[in-house]
Amino acid sequence: MKDYEAYLLDLDGTIYRGSRVIPEAVRFVQALRQEQIPFLYLTNNSSATPQEVAARLTGMGLPTEANEVCTSSMAAAAFLQQQLPPGSSLYVIGEDGLCAALTAAGFVLDPKEPQAVVIGIDRAFTYEKLKVASQAIRSGALFVATNADAALPCENGLLPGNGALVAAVRTASGCEPIVIGKPHKWIVDYALKRLGTSSAQTLIVGDNLNTDIEAGHNSGMDSLLVLTGYATAADARQAAIKPTYVAPDLWSWWTGRR
Repeated sequence: MKDYEAYLLDLDGTIYRGSRVIPEAVRFVQALRQEQIPFLYLTNNSSATPQEVAARLTGMGLPTEANEVCTSSMAAAAFLQQQLPPGSSLYVIGEDGLCAALTAAGFVLDPKEPQAVVIGIDRAFTYEKLKVASQAIRSGALFVATNADAALPCENGLLPGNGALVAAVRTASGCEPIVIGKPHKWIVDYALKRLGTSSAQTLIVGDNLNTDIEAGHNSGMDSLLVLTGYATAADARQAAIKPTYVAPDLWSWWTGRR
C-alpha cells in the first residue's frame, strides 16, 4: 500500500455511529497523532460550528481541537470569498454553523438584495424562506448549497436532509445550485489547502460511496471505504465508482498496511 502524508476523515459512520465513537477509529486517530501525520475531519454537516463538532468528539472520548474540523459551511464561506467582494450581503437559510462561518468570512447576512443565497440544513424552514430565496435567485443572486444530502441520519432513522430544501429552492427559482460539500470537489480543495498537501499525497476515508468515495474520485484522490457505517462490501463491488481500498474498519486497515 502507498504511504499517505495526510488524511481526510468522514465522521458519521467512520469515526462514530450515533452517539458512540467507534473504538477502532479512536486507535487509528491515536496512531496518526503519534506519527504526527496531519488529518482533518471532513463533514457535510453545515449546522454545527467546528467548536461544537470538536466538543462532541471530545465528549465521546476522542479529544479534538476545532482546527481539526472542516465543515461544508467553512468551505462554502471560502468559496464565496473567491466569488464576491468583501462585505457582500447574503441571504442565508441555515443554522448557527453556517451563519457563524459566513459572518467570520466578512459577509453581511441581509435578505434585502443579497448577492448570493446560501442554503444549509434548516430545521425551521418555511414557505416565507423559500419565497425570499427563490425571488433573490431569480433577480440574479448566486445560488450556493452547502451540500445536497437527501437524508440526515439520526438515531430514529433518516430525516429530510439539506438536499430536500435545495430541491425546493431549485424548483421555485428555476436555477441549479453550486454545491460545495461532498461529493463535489469544492470542499475537498478547501480541505487540501488547509492541510497543505496535494490530492496525490492524501487519502479520503468514509463509509458512503456516494459522498466520500465519489468525492475522492472527483478530486483525483485515493479513497478508503470502511464498513462501519452505511455501505457494505457488496455495495462496493457493485458501485460504478469504486474505492481504492475497502476495510472492515480504520484500525484493521492501518495495521494491515504496516
